[in-house]
This record gives sequence, structure tokens and C-alpha cells, in this order.
Amino acid sequence: MPLSLLHTGESSLITRIGGGAETRRFLENLGFVVGSPVTVVNDIGGNLIVSIRDCRVAISMEMAKKIYV
Repeated sequence: MPLSLLHTGESSLITRIGGGAETRRFLENLGFVVGSPVTVVNDIGGNLIVSIRDCRVAISMEMAKKIYV
């Protein structure tokens, strides 16, 4: 299921990254790689704040739909 469907406080492991090569590379540079744990910290105005690799990152819902957990 896409990361965008997780609720605040839920954690899961990344199983797949969708999108084009440029999108995958961008997400990989932010730390979104297969097998990494990710936690949804907050959902604010259509954006997700997630915790990954001891960092907090804000991503749009469109990007979150490309990350499968």
C-alpha cells in the first residue's frame, strides 16, 4: 500500500519505490530506500512529515503515493 495511506504515528518498512528514474533517485537521496523503516509524524495541508533514518522529511501526497510500504 502507498505511504500516503498510513496514519499519524504508524510505522512500516519501504517495500518499493515507484515513479520514473528521476523521481526514484530524488527519493533515494532523501533516504527512501527499500527496506528502510519509515514513520508518519504528521499530515499537514496535504503534505506528510515522515521520520526516516533519524531525520524528519516533508513530502507531498503525490510523492507519498509513489512509496510503497
